[in-house]
Amino acid sequence: MLTSGERQFFHESNPFGFILFARNLETSHQVKALCDDLRDSVGRDAPIFIDQEGGRVQRLRPPLARDWLPPLDDVLRYSDNAAEAMRLRYRIIAAELRSLGIDGNCAPMLDVARAETHPFLRNRCYGSDAAEVARIGLAVAQGHLDGGVLPVIKHLPGHGLAQMDSHKDLPRINAPREELDRVDFAAFRPLAKMPLGMTAHLVFEGLNTEPATIDPSMIRLIREDIGFGGLLMTDDLSMEALSGTVPERGAAAIAAGCDCALHCNGDMAEMAPLMALIDEMTEAAQLRAEAALSARIAPGAVDMAALEAELEGLLSRHP
Repeated sequence: MLTSGERQFFHESNPFGFILFARNLETSHQVKALCDDLRDSVGRDAPIFIDQEGGRVQRLRPPLARDWLPPLDDVLRYSDNAAEAMRLRYRIIAAELRSLGIDGNCAPMLDVARAETHPFLRNRCYGSDAAEVARIGLAVAQGHLDGGVLPVIKHLPGHGLAQMDSHKDLPRINAPREELDRVDFAAFRPLAKMPLGMTAHLVFEGLNTEPATIDPSMIRLIREDIGFGGLLMTDDLSMEALSGTVPERGAAAIAAGCDCALHCNGDMAEMAPLMALIDEMTEAAQLRAEAALSARIAPGAVDMAALEAELEGLLSRHP
């Protein structure tokens, strides 16, 4: 449950939403109560997000939720049936999240894998072909939306060429613009109408000198070249790909054109000065926020056993 200090801080700062991590999750009753408490602190039905990709990046584990293979492993297992399998997989995940009060998931991940992609990212990808990544990403997003969970496409404008872990270092990518347009940026364009997206902390040599999250030219590229019109949040401001203090990082991201600053470590000593530097959402950001929330529909009843059987049945339908 929230402390009185946390409750007061959230009430006064009024964040767009919240994100949960394994440290916040104990029992189903506790998670539901925490979600209720967070929403009560801001006096509205604020979205509550999580990272539930499956594999290594999976905050909910048994008995709270099923264990899942890394996304790339399932894509390879299901082969030609991968898109439908991933839709079903994330429809099940959406039902698990909604049952706990969580209604946003930081997926699909549309970064296009390469042989040299850093291990922290590679098996979280959906493949090495931009068109196939987009096709599977659309299916993943649909599984979420059908289950009443807001998908967050990431990491705009594309993290697949990174050979460093942006949690620890700043990746610098030296690739021609033609390749980026044809592969990395291309994977995001078919999902440009999705309600929410997340930026990448990386530099494309020749295009920008600062991490994309805090570079106005890269935010314009995301908006204009890729065409993404949804609510744009940063990746976690605590990641060491960014320099300066966390409040400075957040202020730079908002100044660059991001709509929301994502802060994940729960450290009040960082959150309070961060919020002091960030104004209320711009009018344009508020409109994007409202549009995103309007995509969060209440799902109908779902037969989990039938979904699981359908998913399992796809394994026997290899060509």
